[in-house]
Amino acid sequence: MKRGPSSIVVVGASLAGFRAVEALRDQGFDGDLALVGAERHLPYERPPLSKQVLLGKWSPDRARLRGVERLEEWDVELHLGTAAVGLDVPSRLVALSNGKELSFDGLVVATGAEPRTLPGVEMTGRVRTLRTIEDARVISEVLGAPASRVVVVGAGFIGLEVAAASVMRGANVTVVELADVPLGNVVGTRTAKACANLHLSNGVDLRTGVSVKAIAPEPEGAKEPEGAERAKVILSDGDRIDADIVVVGVGVRACTSWLEGSGLRLDNGVLCDDRLFAAPGIVAAGDVARWRSTRWGANLRVEHWSNAAEQGPAAARSLLAGSEADRFTSVPFFWSDQYGTKIQMIGVRHSSDEERIVRGSYEDGRFVVVWGRDGRLTAALSLGMAHELVAYRRLLEEDASLGDALAL
Repeated sequence: MKRGPSSIVVVGASLAGFRAVEALRDQGFDGDLALVGAERHLPYERPPLSKQVLLGKWSPDRARLRGVERLEEWDVELHLGTAAVGLDVPSRLVALSNGKELSFDGLVVATGAEPRTLPGVEMTGRVRTLRTIEDARVISEVLGAPASRVVVVGAGFIGLEVAAASVMRGANVTVVELADVPLGNVVGTRTAKACANLHLSNGVDLRTGVSVKAIAPEPEGAKEPEGAERAKVILSDGDRIDADIVVVGVGVRACTSWLEGSGLRLDNGVLCDDRLFAAPGIVAAGDVARWRSTRWGANLRVEHWSNAAEQGPAAARSLLAGSEADRFTSVPFFWSDQYGTKIQMIGVRHSSDEERIVRGSYEDGRFVVVWGRDGRLTAALSLGMAHELVAYRRLLEEDASLGDALAL
């Protein structure tokens, strides 16, 4: 009879980590179970931080994950406000920042990702990333002031959501992006231009093809919360922009530094097989996991909410099932809300994929576009036509051809 783990440690009080804990108990695991989180908060949702919280519709505390009140009922040993700093695979020990060690038979790595920063720029006061509840609280407080000036560095989805929320709160917004168009590497040039037009039409000062050279404090500026002062953003073209707050959104990196020297394979995340195993008795899930996808024929690391929500339970099931575990075959999906317009994308797009628009038009700013490679449907995106995307998601799940998508 197969013997499963008797003690499991989940490192990362994230969406993926919490869903793994939930699945372990729901699947009947009744052994010792510990959850480690570097933040002091109970697990919470990150998408509302750039949407409802920045819009002033939610308090940050409302982002708490549904079901976290069951952690006590599930008899989970919590280590919040305590980071994992090392892993000894042969000894089955996780080292914590407070000097303690946790032993395990099974381990779930769900430490997520951390924001990249600008070289030489100190991320304090009113120069922020948007990753935590504390970040959202500070940014939202600035947006609550009349005619606040916001500079967003990086026109990825987080940066553009911050820009949209800021405009909707009445702020004067400048977005600085090194590339010629925002999101071009993700959604292609024509779709990227449509996204850019969405912001331009709402009054955003979009600066592309430039970078931030420095961010300097303004000594004459009024003191702000946390004792910070207003800032001046100096661009590579020599222009200077005054800001009440600067939000840096230039991407993230997988949180794997604590695993260096552990023996796990690290390469833009924790490398896993198609069942999410990084090593015997060790699985990974969420932003930190880079797993072998048989569907897409590549190693994928996906930074979307839906991936973390699905991978957490899948990793837990794999840990309990061992060699009998099922492959993880989910289709990546994400969404973004900007000025009340919903952008949704499913699948995995490559720059060389064939692109076809199947609903609406780029000029109208409402459309559905699909991509394919070697006759196979690989991805689809909708801008302002969310309901139209449902059928294409089904086709991707069925591994349909590009011809099937065009016929639809």
